[in-house]
Amino acid sequence: MGEEVLNETQELNKVILNEIKEYKNDTCQIHPYDISEQLLELRDLDFELYSKIVKKIPSELFAEVLSEMPEHIQEELSELLSIKKIANIASMMDTDDAADFIQILSEDNEDIAQEILESFDDEDKEIIEQLIAYEDYEAGSYMQTELFSATLDEHIGTAIKRLKDLKESGEIDNIFHCYIMDKEGKFLGSVGLEELIIFDHELTFDHIPSDKLKNYSTNHKEDVQDVVNMVTNYNLTAIPVIDDTNKLIGRITSDDIYDIIEESATEQIYNMAGVNDEAEEQEDLYTIGKSRAFWLGINLITAILASVVIGFFDTTIQSIVALAVLMPIVASMGGNAGTQTLTVTVRQMALGEIEGSDAKRTIYKEIILSLVNGLIFAFVIGVISYLWFSIPLLGIVIALSMIVNLLSAGFFGAVIPLVLQKADIDPAIGSTVLLTTVTDIVGFFSFLGLATLILL
Repeated sequence: MGEEVLNETQELNKVILNEIKEYKNDTCQIHPYDISEQLLELRDLDFELYSKIVKKIPSELFAEVLSEMPEHIQEELSELLSIKKIANIASMMDTDDAADFIQILSEDNEDIAQEILESFDDEDKEIIEQLIAYEDYEAGSYMQTELFSATLDEHIGTAIKRLKDLKESGEIDNIFHCYIMDKEGKFLGSVGLEELIIFDHELTFDHIPSDKLKNYSTNHKEDVQDVVNMVTNYNLTAIPVIDDTNKLIGRITSDDIYDIIEESATEQIYNMAGVNDEAEEQEDLYTIGKSRAFWLGINLITAILASVVIGFFDTTIQSIVALAVLMPIVASMGGNAGTQTLTVTVRQMALGEIEGSDAKRTIYKEIILSLVNGLIFAFVIGVISYLWFSIPLLGIVIALSMIVNLLSAGFFGAVIPLVLQKADIDPAIGSTVLLTTVTDIVGFFSFLGLATLILL
């Protein structure tokens, strides 16, 4: 270890130890996310020192820090800490974070995860098991059961005092709303705390005007992407979760919504490039390489298909060498035009902006745009080809091919993701490979085919 790295490691170690000391003295002001970043940096510099520091972090602080750390870091915790310590940390996490943490541990070691779950009291154990039972796409898998609620017959002043006690005891945090229920626990609506404090504290919740109640909520089985759309469309900071009988069972907070949005965007970007987002989070180079190699193999097959098409016209290419020079232009323009359409379409689908009849409108729009661009660039490349090789008909051939390829790129760039979605296949995963195949084959076949008909 170089002297500069050693000094950086020692300084970072000193900073983290000081933050732990401040936390114990209740004077620490740094956010758990910043501590998690410092720990990750220390882990890269000196894993042994990182392991020692991890064991010194108080469980209550670690519960907040751990939820900010990547999954593979959470997974390796069982190798660094005792089961008792991990169980203590998990018990202090929010229910949604604890459920996620136990699920992550179970993927590597089911016995350890079960042992930690068994350490919870019966009530918390039942809650965690319910959260784990949800599918990944369901709203219930992202909710936390810690919330502030009141019944219609409770006095506002009493509820505010109860909120103060809950906050001081650390049972709840990040509270912005009071969720109002009837005596059976059925959700009626929510009121913001800034509204609540200005009402007469002697009144009951039944006296709150109906126009002050917000009735936004989501069913626990709702697709989480629909929940994201609701939260972003209506600028909500949290959304209550109800069961099939309209009973309030939890809430999804804005931090989880942000995580879902980030994960979804990351997954789309990786998938568009033929990369597995989960594999890329691993440190095992074999896992990463294996994932990338699969899609490269698919791409190799499609490239061979395009080469087969070129092989059909080998005589034409030998007769007019200029065709070999211009071929990459046709393929490149088609590929880029298709990628533009594909990216826009997939993104709009992810945001819920393309549904039902919108599909036809999207296809028509992309065809028109492709036709306009095709005509413009057909003229440009036609003139360039004529001036370059002094063959008038060659300019016409590549111009016609450009129009055909850009039209097909626009059409298939919109259609492929729509068809994949209809078949319950993630449009971001297979669209790029399929589109590249189509644009290459159509581009080469139209260019070389027209050349054979017109020039020979």
